[in-house]
Amino acid sequence: MSTEPRDDQGAHLRPDISYGDYLGLDRLLAAQNPRSPHHDELLFIVIHQASELWIKLCLHELVAARDHLAADDLGPALKMIARVSRIQTQLIQSWDVLATMTPADYQAIRPHLGQSSGFQSYQYRAMEFVMGAKSAAALAVHEPDPAAHALLAALLAAPSLYDEAIRLLARSGIVVPEAVLARDVTEPWTFDAGVQAAWLAVYRDTAGHWDLYDLAEKLVDLEFRFQQWRFAHFKTVERIIGLKPGTGGTAGAPYLKRVLDTQFFPELLAVRTAL
Repeated sequence: MSTEPRDDQGAHLRPDISYGDYLGLDRLLAAQNPRSPHHDELLFIVIHQASELWIKLCLHELVAARDHLAADDLGPALKMIARVSRIQTQLIQSWDVLATMTPADYQAIRPHLGQSSGFQSYQYRAMEFVMGAKSAAALAVHEPDPAAHALLAALLAAPSLYDEAIRLLARSGIVVPEAVLARDVTEPWTFDAGVQAAWLAVYRDTAGHWDLYDLAEKLVDLEFRFQQWRFAHFKTVERIIGLKPGTGGTAGAPYLKRVLDTQFFPELLAVRTAL
């Protein structure tokens, strides 16, 4: 009979590994280091750190989904893409919490941020690269961090999630232009009428191409959530700092507004008009 000590609810009093140990809470909760005495700086730090954790999980799922598509293993890929869409709802809601910071609150901590900026988030850039919005020029921002730069360079050189989706279309018997299949994957995706025609074939015979149709709709949902996240970011920045330049040197809210026009999977949106 075990003599291991337990409390009156049966919980282990001296577990072999504790909740805090497993999660590394000592390091995690010690990672918030405000640089000012202002109350709201902790809010600002926690929101951005939590967002980076969610983005880390998004990258974990999207890279795996891309690899599953490349292996013709569609089921797990669909699950992972759907999971990222749900994660993005957490990222979208985080802006609601940050929006409780008033302009006066932010101005009190802004001098302590220096030139740090969310624009410098290599994980956010990595997520864009995995989804197909690539930019070789963007790597320059991350040259001071060799590990981040190497990650982004690898993702730049690899096919994106959308590249692998299009290749899967072709392997499934859908006609895809050869030039698209042989394209330089380091370049950002641009709209292609032949790819729109390929997706149109799927949407006009959903029963015959149900798995591909499901993939298409999962990708549309992924883009929809990403754009909601971008929009919430833009409106939160506009609400707090107006049209002031960002701390990292960008134009701030006007820059965030411009990127709302960037689409990841343009043919999947255009196909709705063509149906």
